[in-house]
Amino acid sequence: MNKVDSVFRELRTHGRKAFMPFITAGDPDLATTALLIRDLSQRGASLIELGFPYSDPIADGPVIQASYTRALEKKLKLEAILKAIRDLPHSPTPSLPLSPLLAMVSYAIVYRHGLEQFVREAKLAGFEGAIVPDLPVEEASELAAIAAGHDFKLILLVTPTTPRDRAVEIARVSTGFIYFVSVTGITGERTAIPATVIDQVRWLKTQTELPICIGFGISTPEHIRMLAPVADGLIVGSAIVRRIAEGSGRPVTQILQEVSEFAGTLIDALND
Repeated sequence: MNKVDSVFRELRTHGRKAFMPFITAGDPDLATTALLIRDLSQRGASLIELGFPYSDPIADGPVIQASYTRALEKKLKLEAILKAIRDLPHSPTPSLPLSPLLAMVSYAIVYRHGLEQFVREAKLAGFEGAIVPDLPVEEASELAAIAAGHDFKLILLVTPTTPRDRAVEIARVSTGFIYFVSVTGITGERTAIPATVIDQVRWLKTQTELPICIGFGISTPEHIRMLAPVADGLIVGSAIVRRIAEGSGRPVTQILQEVSEFAGTLIDALND
């Protein structure tokens, strides 16, 4: 069984929800990325999303775009990211495995590398699936078939403006879970999450048995408490990436501590 399925099965057994942090590969460097994966796993992340830097992101806000730019300025390549994940220790401690990893990757990167080759190499490196935000469901059948053949999850996005019939089709093609975008527009921290999200997710739950995880704009314990009752998982990206960026020039241990403590406040809110 794919580890994504195992995570959600275990969480549902205990009546809990997934906490899913996002970090950018190679920001500030791949060695720190590996340490962040270790520390977030120890803190209790259910799954971890790793962003593959891309020069023309579709839905990423200024914080994540800036992190991609910093990584690309260092000539970060796809092969280096895959090698860094392959080289991760099996577990940060003998008794605690690393959280399963998901690639957040533009379809342009996948297509350029070759669909079959990307899925095969990502799976061998240690990724359990990929979130492909710019892949229309109408064009997803080939990648979906290849991913299924490798027990590799393909996660697509549903937005607040997605027509209901199209949302149902996205749910049919997606595997692992559905990524529900909480707000229209790009990623980034926000002061409030629209209350209509709750009704939209409740409706989508009547159309699919897949877990539904909510992302975009989630950055505070209050956001977590608001959405946790209806979501199967919560995704936090910009608020974490910003803390990493603000730690530039400080010892890595301080960055790790700040990110870990922030993640802890969100996990505590999720478990309230």
